[in-house]
Amino acid sequence: MARTLLRAASALLSGIAIWTSFPPLRWWPVAILGVAALTLSLRSAPSWKSAAGAGYLAGIGFWIPLMSFLRGGFGFAAWGAVAAFESLWFLLLALALRPVLRLRWWPLATALLWIGEEFLRDRLPFGGFPWGRLAFGQANGPLLHLASLGGAPLVGFGVALAGGLLAYAAASKRPSMRTFVALDVVALVVAGPLLISLPTAGTTRGGAPASAVVAAIQGNVPRLGLEAFAQKRAVTANHLAETEQLAAAVAEQRAPAPDFVVWPENSDDLDPRTDVVSHVAINQASAAIGVPILIGAVIDADSTHVQNAGIVWSPTAGPGQMYLKRHLVPFGEYLPFRGLMTAISGRFNLIAKDFLPGHRAGTLSIAGIPVADTICFEVADDAVVRQAVTGGGRLLVVQTNNASYEQPGDSGNGGETAQQLAIAQLRAVEHGRAVVVAATSGVSAMIAPNGSILARTAVFQPAMLDRRMPLRDPRTIADRVGPWPEWLLSTAAGLVLALAYRRRRSLTRADALDLNSTVTVTQSV
Repeated sequence: MARTLLRAASALLSGIAIWTSFPPLRWWPVAILGVAALTLSLRSAPSWKSAAGAGYLAGIGFWIPLMSFLRGGFGFAAWGAVAAFESLWFLLLALALRPVLRLRWWPLATALLWIGEEFLRDRLPFGGFPWGRLAFGQANGPLLHLASLGGAPLVGFGVALAGGLLAYAAASKRPSMRTFVALDVVALVVAGPLLISLPTAGTTRGGAPASAVVAAIQGNVPRLGLEAFAQKRAVTANHLAETEQLAAAVAEQRAPAPDFVVWPENSDDLDPRTDVVSHVAINQASAAIGVPILIGAVIDADSTHVQNAGIVWSPTAGPGQMYLKRHLVPFGEYLPFRGLMTAISGRFNLIAKDFLPGHRAGTLSIAGIPVADTICFEVADDAVVRQAVTGGGRLLVVQTNNASYEQPGDSGNGGETAQQLAIAQLRAVEHGRAVVVAATSGVSAMIAPNGSILARTAVFQPAMLDRRMPLRDPRTIADRVGPWPEWLLSTAAGLVLALAYRRRRSLTRADALDLNSTVTVTQSV
């Protein structure tokens, strides 16, 4: 009984340990300890049921604190439901790890299965939930440098491999040469990536400028929660007012004149192409600053559907190029099983119309500058960001609305907005691009190509960021290899799992044959 309780506590604490690598704590090395602790718990699990329980408890320990930002706008029921569901992935990972941990090279196999689990979770169900990956807790650590070689999958693999090797060393009954080699490899995996140099300066090619002055506007929202945009006019008015203040600062030479301006997602929740008041307000903002504005708008797709759009708005020609969000959030931007969900909770009636996804990469030309645009949740989707960059984007933009996830008094150092900022830091390194994050209520930020934060705002305060940002053309190794690292690691995970189960069946048959032989000999005697 005592061992069972100890194993359960260890599993729960392992999930909490992995969570501490995320904002607000950002204790990136503790994620390695968390992976090691869960691995040791599973090695000592006496049965499949025990392993499943340990995995699920680790998931609860991780997802409950990670998704706590849901409690405000969506309620405790939604928070608990998401955490309970996503914890099932940890349960499946635990079941997969149990036979693999009997292989001789199980630390490597452990790392492969972590990436295999994330590969599936990022895609299933409803397009997947790529939030909370091991890599996204490494924004402040040396393993972040691996993103320039193989993106988030390679960073996550580094975390899991270090954790597996640490567990191997801890599981040794007595120190041996293998134990010290394992610890040396842990040090190499963690510190080695620092040898990878990361760029900070812009580049020129074909006469293109090496930098541009970009402004991000944070207008703030009139009130919080799911109903924050019931006052849709006020939200647009807030961003208009802040843009006019920027124009005044530029006129008085208190701020550099921007080449273009970025407004966040949902800065206009009424289709500005057809809504006269919105159209006039955005025209007024664009005319005041005298440069194009990339606005965030909800536009009408048809009588029953809408779309989440980034629209380039010219001070002379009005609306131009447009990017339509591709990776939509289930139960947020569209409602699966609408009849059932609305019967369960009246809150779902607030999703009056389902969004439709776009189908083209978010590469836009703004003031002659190729920009890779992503909208909110999409920053966690490897393919969406990569395709916008490889499509020609020299600067990465993240338009986001975090108003439904933050609470009064939040510092902006934790919760959804801080987690999203950490993901944006990884994307900067992965693609060697500066990143501009524009949020309705915070945190808005400017990020260098090496992942360092150059400037940021507080939450729930009108603000502007106006800064010269480097523009870059070279593709990183991660851009060149694309999705192949994740596919290869995940395929290897499947092969390892198949090998482990085949080996287990072989051992089971061998044990059965030995038992039959023993019985036969006994009967003969």
